Amino acid sequence: MRGSVDRSPGVNARQLVQGALKAWPVDPRDRLPLPLWFSRDIEIATGGASTHHFQAAGVEIDSRDVRPGDLFVALKGETMDGHKFLPQAFAAGAVAAITDRPVDFPHVLVEDTTQALHDLAHAARDRGEAKRIAVTGSVGKTGVKEAIFNALDRVSRGGAHRSVRSYNNHVGVPLSLARLPARARYGVFEMGMNHPGEIAPLADHVRPHVALITTIAPAHIENLGSMEAIADEKSQIFTGLIEGGTAIIPADSEYTARMIDHARAVGVKTVTFGRNEGADVRLLDAIPRENGGSLVTADLGEQRLCFTIAEPGEHWITNALGVMAAVRAAGGDLAAAGLALAEMGGLKGRGARLDIEVAGGKALLVDESYNANPASMRATIKQLGQTPAHRRIVVLGSMKELGDFSARFHRQLIEPLAEAKIDHAILVGDEMRDLAAQLGKESADSLGIAGGFAHCEGPAEAIAALEQFGLTHGDAILVKGSNSVGLGRLVSHFTSASE
Repeated sequence: MRGSVDRSPGVNARQLVQGALKAWPVDPRDRLPLPLWFSRDIEIATGGASTHHFQAAGVEIDSRDVRPGDLFVALKGETMDGHKFLPQAFAAGAVAAITDRPVDFPHVLVEDTTQALHDLAHAARDRGEAKRIAVTGSVGKTGVKEAIFNALDRVSRGGAHRSVRSYNNHVGVPLSLARLPARARYGVFEMGMNHPGEIAPLADHVRPHVALITTIAPAHIENLGSMEAIADEKSQIFTGLIEGGTAIIPADSEYTARMIDHARAVGVKTVTFGRNEGADVRLLDAIPRENGGSLVTADLGEQRLCFTIAEPGEHWITNALGVMAAVRAAGGDLAAAGLALAEMGGLKGRGARLDIEVAGGKALLVDESYNANPASMRATIKQLGQTPAHRRIVVLGSMKELGDFSARFHRQLIEPLAEAKIDHAILVGDEMRDLAAQLGKESADSLGIAGGFAHCEGPAEAIAALEQFGLTHGDAILVKGSNSVGLGRLVSHFTSASE
């Protein structure tokens, strides 16, 4: 019988190896090349001319991130020209570069390096058979992208690829796509925007089989003008779906019907997820766990699924339903997805839970320093209120790109702060003055203690304020703000002090 190996006496090691090789499952992908790019393939994809024959193991646009074996693409921007950093790229181990002029290094000469990156991305997309999943949304897209990747990487035994960091814009998406190996079985790509007209071109690059919107919230409303406009722009991700593709849509949104209309306009299948009774992937039950996660039971129509989520917070319960919907639509294994969700930890700047040394023992620091908008602020403050702690402290940075809505959204944070019974608040940034003024109007013990808040101009002042307040054993500290506020410095300060 094929697949069996004879281990009877007298069979030598060589025969055992030969038997094992014959039993190894045949996969057409095994015939595909191992290197990410050959010079000849780059020439064909870009229409360029190569000065050398080479093989590249990766693609990079930042000379500081180049690793040995990478292809360096010398992009030109309004203020920066990648050609100036060719010596640094090759010193770091680049094997060749894509350039728009002859240089004294191995290179592929093209007319336009940005277009060459796009061409390379499209060639990577079209040469293999990877199922492509695109993720966007006002909140949670990076975490959901990572969860889908972890689930698909588990079932494919390392055959999944995804956007790294938050490479989700007009440069990051084609770069992530250009890095897609020919042998990959799945590719998961994050797409972001802060102005109208940015999502559709990204979706057209990827041409996904599955496109998911996490949620609609007032992120970047300064540039979009209304929540309806945000929903419309996010829904442009469906325009890139291949024929027969699947649009995955949050069922609990005020704008669900609007997003469904966008999906149907391009003729794709729709799948909804959430708590709504009509959701295709519907929450039946969620039981909090001692470690902050949840035990979730979901109805997927033809089956029910029970799984554990390691990440704390009600928002992650909904996120997990979207992950399951995407994994199923991509043909992945739901059991593997459940295991991945059970093991997934918080990402740096996006929910990492860190133990830090303080007076008398340890405190919990929740690092949400990378991004903030009204919806994510409320969700994470609520979760802090449910976290067992001696005292609950928040360090909140300004929420950017809210335009005329900024003052109102910042003032409204007083409600989740009060509901979570926060003991002390440190507010950072100019936009947080509105919340500070609102807190100043409340009674002295409105946050549980007299003098329960401080307003700071920047991270250095916030570090001093938190040190002056004095952290003790059992405290839980949430650090959250838009990335430009720089609260990552505060996180680094307190975590490095614990090392």
